[in-house]
Amino acid sequence: MDITENCYRATENFPEEEKYGLTSQLRRSAISIPSNIAEGAGRNTNGEFTQFLGIANGSSFELLTQLYLSKRLDLITEDKVRPIINEVLEVSKMNYSLQRTLKKS
Repeated sequence: MDITENCYRATENFPEEEKYGLTSQLRRSAISIPSNIAEGAGRNTNGEFTQFLGIANGSSFELLTQLYLSKRLDLITEDKVRPIINEVLEVSKMNYSLQRTLKKS
């Protein structure tokens, strides 16, 4: 949820012409991460949960790509994007660990 909130705040000042482009895509990727984790947690089996965790990881990598692109296009500064990137990388690591644990049980 923190990642999503931080992405919304970071994109508030993106150019208007990016409203339906990179801003929208970045926000949707960010929303997808906690949404898929939550949906998977509400499923009945570890296999289903693991599947949704995998989708959340895919969204994490989409988000990272969009954040790096935003930086390359000078839409966001390094000092604003770096903490978000670090959060996404940390959540991805935790997600992979949870997936491994679920597959073992």
